[in-house]
Parts: sequence; structure tokens; C-alpha cells
Amino acid sequence: MTAKVCLVTGASSGIGHATALELLRGGHIVYGGARRVHKMAAIREAGGHFLPMDVTKEEDLQRVVRTVLDEHQRIDVLVNNAGAVVHGAVEDTPMAMARDEFEVNVFAPARLTQLVLPRMRQQRSGTIVNVSSIGGEIALPLGAWYYASKHALEAFSDTLRMEVEPFGIDVVVIQPGIIRTDFEAGTARQLREISGNGAYRQMAEAMARAAEMQVGQDNPASDPGVVATTIRQAVESARPETRYVMGWQAEALLHLNRSLSDREFDARVTGSPLK
Repeated sequence: MTAKVCLVTGASSGIGHATALELLRGGHIVYGGARRVHKMAAIREAGGHFLPMDVTKEEDLQRVVRTVLDEHQRIDVLVNNAGAVVHGAVEDTPMAMARDEFEVNVFAPARLTQLVLPRMRQQRSGTIVNVSSIGGEIALPLGAWYYASKHALEAFSDTLRMEVEPFGIDVVVIQPGIIRTDFEAGTARQLREISGNGAYRQMAEAMARAAEMQVGQDNPASDPGVVATTIRQAVESARPETRYVMGWQAEALLHLNRSLSDREFDARVTGSPLK
């Protein structure tokens, strides 16, 4: 298989880091972008490249894409993995934090997509992988802005897929379940800071305790490598699926959401009696 030129965002940890290394194991040319460049030494040691990148800065996005194109004259794969999460009740969460959530989770991948598409159209080939979440379909309490951003990313991906298919470009949505990363290490703290002292404090404390249990020694969450191998499968496929679901609780939660009524699902996830 011909090596593909790949750009992976959020490559300093978690899913992005695992994906960059997995693509390198597949013999691909990989550029990892992230703010914390000191955490990407393993990518360089494995034969990859790393670039400093803040996905909220236009100049960084343009510089990174230009660097890849200058060095290889093509870009075959964009993995939009960089993400952010905010936990708190809608009433309590500052709008500035909500806007930041959309800036990272929606507008940054959208802008990177704009920047790589001209070359992909010229090549008549390419794969854009948008790392969403089961939260792109479901929603749970105290995470409205995260879930809203992932729902938006999935709708964006669906429209994009139809627009670019005539140019030989694939768009893939990745829907991980609960993955063992640093991504939600601050969940409990954030819940208590934003909603731990007001009208939603009981719900916030219950969810904070549940989050703390999930990051303990008996954490049942899936390893990021589960997602990385799936992304590699999609990248190397001649005709990838439009969506891939993987990771702990992913299939179960999506099945519940698809099979139950809204009120039944609400009662199941909150533990409240069905009214």
C-alpha cells in the first residue's frame, strides 16, 4: 500500500497520540500537531514529525498545512482529533466557555478542512476523519455544550461528505465510547467548580463522584489504541464506512438512545422515575 501523508491534530496525548503512532506503524507519513510539543517525542522517535499548533489560531492552522504541502506536495489524510470538554449545567456555564467549546470542537476542524480541501480536490482523493463521540448522538446531564458541539460536528460531517464525494474524498465520523485518556481528568473538579454550589449541586456531586470512580485503578474505559486502530482501518480502506463506533459502553448507550423514547432514555441515564 502506498504511504499516505497524514495530519493528526491533538497528537500530544490520548487518541491523537495513539493514532499518530498507529499510522506510523502502518508505514504512513505522519505529522502530529498540538500545543504541547514536549509530549510528542515518541512520534519523532517513531519516524514522524510534530508541529506546534493551537487549533484556535488561524496562523497556526495555515502554517501547519503549508508546511505539510511544502514538504510533500500533497495531503491525503486529515484527522481532526483535537477537542475540549466543559461540564456544568446550562444555567451555570459561562457563555465564554461555551464559545470556546465550539471554537475547538467545531470551527477548528471546519477551518482545517477548508485549508486541505483545495489540494485534495486537485488530487481527486483524500480522507477527512472527524473524531466525534457517542455524544454526537446522545446527550447526558451537565454537558450540554460538549454534546451540542459534537452534534454540530456530525451534522457538518454529513453535509461535507455529500459535497466532496464527487471529488473522490471520503469523510469519516469516529464515535468513541468511554476512553481512558487525560481528556476528562478534570471532570469532577469542573463539575464542582461550575455547578457544585447552586441549584444543580446534587446532580453535579453525583456525577463528579461517578467520574472519579471511572479514573480509578479499576477504570473500565477502553484504551485509546482501540480508536487508533479503527482510524487506521478507515484511512487504509478503499471505501471506508461513514461512521465507526468503538469503545466501552458505546454500542450499549447508542442502542438505548435509538430504541427508547426520549423520556425513557432520560429516566434511564438520570435514575429518575419515568413520568
